[in-house]
Amino acid sequence: MTKLTLLETPDPKLPTHESYSPFCLKVHRALRANGLVYERRTAGRPDAWRQFNPTGQVPVLLVGDRSIPDSTAILQEIERITGASIAGSTAAERAESWLYEELADTSLNGFLVASRWADERNWPSVRAAYFHEMPALVRAIVPNRLRANVLKSLVARDVWRAGADACWSRFRTLLDQLDRRAPTKGYWVGDALTAADFALFGQLHSLRTELTPWQREQLAERAALNAYLDRVHEATRVGPRDAPSEGPRAKGALLGNIPGDPARV
Repeated sequence: MTKLTLLETPDPKLPTHESYSPFCLKVHRALRANGLVYERRTAGRPDAWRQFNPTGQVPVLLVGDRSIPDSTAILQEIERITGASIAGSTAAERAESWLYEELADTSLNGFLVASRWADERNWPSVRAAYFHEMPALVRAIVPNRLRANVLKSLVARDVWRAGADACWSRFRTLLDQLDRRAPTKGYWVGDALTAADFALFGQLHSLRTELTPWQREQLAERAALNAYLDRVHEATRVGPRDAPSEGPRAKGALLGNIPGDPARV
């Protein structure tokens, strides 16, 4: 079988999360759920992999000598490799699966970015986690400049335009809607895991870390949604992970998808 290599940013060394990037997390779980063996290669910054993705974003999946950038394209490549549908068995299931995949990658991701970069309650922890390897002098300047750019992008995406209260009110409403829609058994569009599950899990499970405690509590209060995420986690996790191999050692922070698209961190 053709060798698969996942290019990504550093492993945060959490027992429940392979990556702080929701898009890398999404791909990890999709590869595992589909029984695919792959090698991990990490770099301090995603633009270290620019030779494989001109946008400077991760994840990138190398399939032999072919590079597949973008998490959605990677899910489609998994479907091609396995020959099995990654989005359900019927036209209606496929449509719903890809619809929720898009909702996760856009709407939910906006709230995740806001929780890490805009929420004053979380910024100190995020700053420490993302930028701890930077030299002190650089760390005193660069994170705040990057944060200002991310805030501008959140306003442009209409996530933060009306401020914190409006953002988190919309966030709670969306969680309530997802909680009412969450299946009591099985997965989002049926009995099998699909693209919808990998994408929803990637964004929502990324809110269940120590970086975003208030958002984690909001998820915990939605019993059906929280139980669904636990099912996906158990179905796609493995035991103790092998240490990922290191790629180029770019100095600086764990920046998610910066500088290619800081609004998708």
